[in-house]
Amino acid sequence: MPTYEYVCTKCGEGLEVVQSFSDDPLTKCPACKGKLRKLFSPAGIVFKGSGFYK
Repeated sequence: MPTYEYVCTKCGEGLEVVQSFSDDPLTKCPACKGKLRKLFSPAGIVFKGSGFYK
């Protein structure tokens, strides 16, 4: 299951949550009950094999 990152727009608290694709996104900060915003981060990519470099 993927890990999603959220940040609160009110207090700035950040959290990581492991959720299924079918789970609803979180909307309330557990610390202050403010609105959460989902963060989008680049995925890590690892190139393997001889076709990617010489």
